Amino acid sequence: MQTPIHRIPILTTFEAPPRMQIEEVIGPCWGITVRSRSIVGTACAGCQQVFGGEISALTTLATDSRNEAMRRLEAHALAQGANCVLAMRFDSGELMQNTNEIVAYGTAVRLGPARS
Repeated sequence: MQTPIHRIPILTTFEAPPRMQIEEVIGPCWGITVRSRSIVGTACAGCQQVFGGEISALTTLATDSRNEAMRRLEAHALAQGANCVLAMRFDSGELMQNTNEIVAYGTAVRLGPARS
């Protein structure tokens, strides 16, 4: 599994990183992906439920979905002229049977060096 590398800071707080300050709040930004579980993946997950333990096919799907939502969040923030995303959160929901929506969202901001 590859760790996502971002070009801008993406933080879960609304505080600027050390030695930085918020120069401009640009506004909301988000990244959305909708994924479906394959028939084979669903069948394999059902088999794993019988024996217990982690359902690795669904863990991989969830991880890939969150990483894609994060990449799209970053792209949306950059397109708006942001150099940081603050107060980032995830949300998810089922759209229809075997289809999930994952949303990464936050506040796009422009940071600059803190003035002493």
